Amino acid sequence: MESKILIPKILDFLTSLEKNNNRDWFEKNKKQYLEVKNGFDEFVNLLIQAAKSLDPEIGYLEPKNCTFRIYRDVRFSKDKSPFKTNFGAYISRGGKNSDWAGYYLHIEPNGSFVAGGKYMPQGPALKAIRETIFYEPEVFRSILNKPSFKKRFPEIMGERLKTAPQGYPKDHPDLDLIQYKSYAVSQPLSNETLSSPDLLAEISYGWKEIKVLNDFLNKAMEHVI
Repeated sequence: MESKILIPKILDFLTSLEKNNNRDWFEKNKKQYLEVKNGFDEFVNLLIQAAKSLDPEIGYLEPKNCTFRIYRDVRFSKDKSPFKTNFGAYISRGGKNSDWAGYYLHIEPNGSFVAGGKYMPQGPALKAIRETIFYEPEVFRSILNKPSFKKRFPEIMGERLKTAPQGYPKDHPDLDLIQYKSYAVSQPLSNETLSSPDLLAEISYGWKEIKVLNDFLNKAMEHVI
């Protein structure tokens, strides 16, 4: 697939959708949406194969198992815009709703990124990750500080606690590693990179680095998932 042809069409559609985020416009442009959505699904199928070559435990997945609906759930949101202005795919064991750490691609005009790890794990999983890091800080820190990893993913994303989690000493030398609420990393993707014929390879390079992080996290969580 020629990503340099596909991705600009997706970006153009999402840019227009951002300016016209209403049901009337969307219905009038439903054909264009289906065209770019089908193209994205085809690309996600390539991403699934790339992820499986790195991480065979992902198993059999189809694009529908990994991609997210464009329709927003506005029931509890002040923003009543009916549609998301991005396309996303999360590839992991069990698909997008899985609790396993995985690999993510987010496409949004001037806001695209490649990511992985585990974003906002549930209580038992978060506790298990923190406990593993607490007892194996050198292993976890070596993953984060590997030069090729750190070049792409300089820091863990998301919020962190201001003090020690309950049950942990406040003076522990590796406290900084167990204060996070998420254990995910991301790297921005420019519109130029998205339009490159090397996009699939660029994403794969990033996910190859993330694979080591995912292995650590999934091993930590395996007894609570």
